[in-house]
Amino acid sequence: MQHDAKADWARSDWMGRIALRSDEEREFAFPDLDPPKEVSAVGGVGQVTIDWSPVDGAVGYLILRGAGEHGPLEPVDHHSGDVLSIPSPPYVDTTCTPGTPYRYAVASVPEVTTHGRPSHTVGAVPLTADGEAPDVTVTVDVVAEGTELQTPWVPMIGSERLSQLLCKDRTGNHEIGVELEEALWRMHDEIGVRTVRAHAIFHDDTHVIDGAGYDFSVVDAIYDKLLAIGLRPVVELGFMPRELASDPTKTVFEYGAIISPPASYQAWHDLVRALVLHLVDRYGLEEVLTWDFEVWNEANLEVFWSGTKAEWLQLYDVSAAAVKSVDVRLAVGGPSSAAAGWVDDLLAHAKRHGTPVDFVSTHTYGSPPLDVRASLERHGYGDARILWTEWGVTPRHFNPINDSVFAGVFLLRGMRSAAGRIDALSYWVASDHFEELGRPPRFLHGGFGLQTVGGLAKPRYHAMTLLSRLGPVELPVSYDGDGAGSLIEAWASRESDSNSYRDRDRDRQDDRHGDRHGTRHGTRGGDRHGDRHGDRLAVLLWNLTLDQSKANGASELTRRIRLQLPGVNPSWEATATTLAIGVGDLATAAAGLPDWPTAEQLADLAERTWLVSTPLELRDGAVELTVPMPSAVLVELTPRRG
Repeated sequence: MQHDAKADWARSDWMGRIALRSDEEREFAFPDLDPPKEVSAVGGVGQVTIDWSPVDGAVGYLILRGAGEHGPLEPVDHHSGDVLSIPSPPYVDTTCTPGTPYRYAVASVPEVTTHGRPSHTVGAVPLTADGEAPDVTVTVDVVAEGTELQTPWVPMIGSERLSQLLCKDRTGNHEIGVELEEALWRMHDEIGVRTVRAHAIFHDDTHVIDGAGYDFSVVDAIYDKLLAIGLRPVVELGFMPRELASDPTKTVFEYGAIISPPASYQAWHDLVRALVLHLVDRYGLEEVLTWDFEVWNEANLEVFWSGTKAEWLQLYDVSAAAVKSVDVRLAVGGPSSAAAGWVDDLLAHAKRHGTPVDFVSTHTYGSPPLDVRASLERHGYGDARILWTEWGVTPRHFNPINDSVFAGVFLLRGMRSAAGRIDALSYWVASDHFEELGRPPRFLHGGFGLQTVGGLAKPRYHAMTLLSRLGPVELPVSYDGDGAGSLIEAWASRESDSNSYRDRDRDRQDDRHGDRHGTRHGTRGGDRHGDRHGDRLAVLLWNLTLDQSKANGASELTRRIRLQLPGVNPSWEATATTLAIGVGDLATAAAGLPDWPTAEQLADLAERTWLVSTPLELRDGAVELTVPMPSAVLVELTPRRG
């Protein structure tokens, strides 16, 4: 079978099975949560903002809408292709038709596959645009003591299977292994990422079974490269080695990863234990104690696990026992599930059988991650860490939205939502050198990567750099106006040389190699910490709806923002760094280029899509900006030079 035919088959197989969930039968009941109280809906230009009071025990909320006085209530679909529930209020609905009366209700969600009774309904009418952008006021308390700014993007990033670090093949005349390694260097050096989560450490191309024994030499070569960058692996235990599979014909992806249960669970236990023993012997126990061992990937989807839920739970038990047999302090977790599923299933099972769960991991796309702390508390695992080991704007391969400015601003909204309640929010993935459904067919193809083949920054990577420029002290923010706090959000920070919150970056400094690259494609201005000498304020503002039907922009959602900074030194200078359609926008800049641009064309694209800072006028302790949807602006204020 030729490569293109294999890729076509993999895509067809994927599309046919990706929506098929595995067993959702339970031996336990979810709580019957009360609906939210104090529900409100306020119509604005092109949008309705729905708000409510949180409910104890809810992992999220489902927004329901009906037209007219008596029409049925249906979930509001923001076209994510995945979970529609959101973790917390408010919610901005832009799928509505201006001038049409609607009724809204909100239902509490105890687990992603179910929801409770809807609240009482409230009415609202979205307004028609009149040509003037509505005003929003954002006020930052710059003199507040502040709190530590949480950074959920730092702990982890996703990647193509790491055996590709050793691959000398080329895509678009770019060597795969070299460029994947370069992309991971960049995530570490410029963004400060610490670990990498990837599939298939037991895939056939790592050759871990050698006759009657084991051979971890390929795994060693992979992890040696990763550790040399200064990154650590999240060891996802999967997929099934051919020699252990009960049915090696059950596969996923173009590269044929085997998804069947093992023929012998004892043989699987022995393989996992042998791997962990080998890693400890090679890298030292103190090093491996900092790694996480995750059991399988998305077994709650038929496309990733051909067995039953009971068989996967047995796989988890056996895997956890194997890891802990080497040292009980080693961290193991799961369910590594799609769409926030099977979290309660694993925790209920583990509680019943005494199986350890050091962290809970799950995935979702197209919405901010749900608040699974409620599930952990319900089952008595409140101390377990929460790792979203995959997250992104869409679960669909080859989707143009992956290359869009919308996706970059979506990343900001999700990271802000996750801050303080999630230990890691891992964007899927670092590079377009990614071949689950075949290698990239052209330069911009809607790939999952934050960086292209050729190493250019997409808007999502630019969003990461904007986040990395926030200071370590988070400041309080208040809002007023049309879409304030729902369509328009802000993340405000301060930095001072004397502030103890600088210690949050200490783990970034253990890299043995330092910053080896300096300034490269898509990031201008030298060291990513910039002018962090003395006091500095950084406020990241954005305008976004979750409604992906408006990914290419919606003029009626543009807002004029007055950013008020009472107490700021009036002599300071202000700058704005903008990410918007046409600014830092690789897809727009690359229009008309061939499928695979030349090296000269790539260099020109990098130059034309840098994020550049421009002066702002600070007047009466405020700056004013016009912010389209989708877009983001980083406003920085520093002492005037000279």
